[in-house]
Amino acid sequence: MSSTAKSAKRIKPRRGAAASARPSSEPFWLGLDGLGLDRQSLIFSLGLVVAVLLAYAAVGHNEFIAYDDPGYILDNAHVKAGLTWRTIKWAFLTNTEANWHPLTWLSHALDCDLFGLNPAGPHWENVALHAFNGVLVFWLLQAATRMRWRSLMVAALFALHPVNVESVAWAAERKNVLSMFFFLLAAYAYVRYTRQRAAGRYAAVAGLFALALLSKPQVITFPFVLLLLDFWPLRRFTSASFDSKRGSKKLRGNAASPPVGTRIVALVREKIPLFLLSAASAVVTVLAQSSGGAVKDLARYSFLMRIENAVISYSRYLGKAFWPVRLVALYPHPTQLYPAGQVAAAALLLLLVTALVCWRARQQPYLIVGWLWFLGTLVPMLGLMQVGEQAMADRYAYLSYVGLFVMVVWLAAEVAGKLRFSGRWLAVPAVGYLLVLAVLTYRQVGYWHDGESFWRRTLALTQNNYIAERNLAGVLHERGDDHEAILHLRAALAIRPDDIASNLYLGAQERSRGSFQSAVELYRHVAEIGANPRIRAQANAEIGSVYRQTGDLTMAREYFEASLEFVPNQPTILVEMGVMDLRDGNISEAVRQLQYAASLQHSDVGDLLLAHALQLEGRSEEASKIARRVKLTSPNLAAAQRQVEELLAGK
Repeated sequence: MSSTAKSAKRIKPRRGAAASARPSSEPFWLGLDGLGLDRQSLIFSLGLVVAVLLAYAAVGHNEFIAYDDPGYILDNAHVKAGLTWRTIKWAFLTNTEANWHPLTWLSHALDCDLFGLNPAGPHWENVALHAFNGVLVFWLLQAATRMRWRSLMVAALFALHPVNVESVAWAAERKNVLSMFFFLLAAYAYVRYTRQRAAGRYAAVAGLFALALLSKPQVITFPFVLLLLDFWPLRRFTSASFDSKRGSKKLRGNAASPPVGTRIVALVREKIPLFLLSAASAVVTVLAQSSGGAVKDLARYSFLMRIENAVISYSRYLGKAFWPVRLVALYPHPTQLYPAGQVAAAALLLLLVTALVCWRARQQPYLIVGWLWFLGTLVPMLGLMQVGEQAMADRYAYLSYVGLFVMVVWLAAEVAGKLRFSGRWLAVPAVGYLLVLAVLTYRQVGYWHDGESFWRRTLALTQNNYIAERNLAGVLHERGDDHEAILHLRAALAIRPDDIASNLYLGAQERSRGSFQSAVELYRHVAEIGANPRIRAQANAEIGSVYRQTGDLTMAREYFEASLEFVPNQPTILVEMGVMDLRDGNISEAVRQLQYAASLQHSDVGDLLLAHALQLEGRSEEASKIARRVKLTSPNLAAAQRQVEELLAGK
């Protein structure tokens, strides 16, 4: 990490005749521009991979977590079907989970082909991607700066920092490590492009960036990151080797070098295709998140509250970079404004650091590049357009911390060089700090072991976390402890009475206990406060289902029809209405409803009910055909048959 020739030497290709006749010990260069890897770099890369595997060794024992994992994997029929043409088509057309990231869906589907629903497979695949990302950080910085030891230290900090555990140990967060993988490949390809500008190399940059966007749109800041790299370490803002008309050929003779402003305009123009990709991804993402009900309006979180939270979050991210403790999966968004003094202190810190790095921009350009990398790449996740209920999230720092690590490592190496510290002495605290990070990472991986310990620890380390209360209730319900589950749901509603999910879950709990009137009141509350049509449709459907269960078929039909007005063509509602027609003796109408439901989406229960209705109508051959198909394809025929019997009995 030292800047001395011994401990932080620059990697330089030989020139002239010596370069063409270099000995076998000389690095193998990828082209004449000095972009490549030698044997030592490959050994260090292997060391990074081994370090990641050791730090994340416990991940293979972790279970899926009831926090996006069901929606992304466990309960997603398309993903569980594996990598089929139907799944591929669905992946590119769906906005499921309020996101459009087809490559992520396809990676989960491939996991199901390879590992089934064994959580060890997806978890280890995330670890492998993270290890590759650590190596790519090393290669990227070494190629751009030709500083091996500093680049290695930045990569090691990235690979072993416990904040990144959330991106790796959470199966559903495959999108983060996958998008970062393609982001780093695209950045590495860009460095190579700057050495020898060619259309094919630029196409590689754009193609890899597109793959990153197809994995997760948080990387839309990529073109801005490239401009930072242009400033430092590539120095394309001032380099006499850059000319917008002559590409990478050096200016000859007394030709005047283009003004800096002209160079900057040319560099921005060069990235227009990448900016267009970012803009397209941003539009698609906003549409997907809005249609999925993930975007919160200003009535829920005021604009002033969002600004304050952004400022506070920046300071908290800084703190966790240097003191990574009390890390949890979800930091709840505040429901009221922060104390003015706290906001002022956080804003002052940001302003002071910004002023300092601007002041030192000429002498230490890595400071302003690292700082703007950190600030800029966090902008899409700051909550200015609030998506979800979190104030901040560890996973959002996955890309952004690279900038901070560059600042710290380069500054430490420069200071050590000026103080004439030996590189060996500097390595001692560096390795010691990395060991501490590795131990913290290993412990943090255990936090993701199972749902109950996961949410209990989150509650222990946060305040007013109604989402953790609600999700712990879900885990307890699955375990059969409904009494404690209800207590946690009531605690969630005490914190946030208008929380839609908690009201719905408590309604389901009350219904399962036979408290039908309490359940209906909770569902009606959701129907009144829910702004999203899907939420209101669900609330009306739940009320209709309660009335069907209690035998009031007239009221049930009224609420089911209201649900269909909000969201038409709901297969589950059509099945419910078909059941009511069967109980009313209206067999032909029941067949029509159930056939329509099956045309929208096949389900074992719906198909068995259709077979029953056809049998009652005297169409035995059609009924037998459907029943045989369900028998051959159903993953749990006995459970489906029991549910059919309960529905027909009015339960």
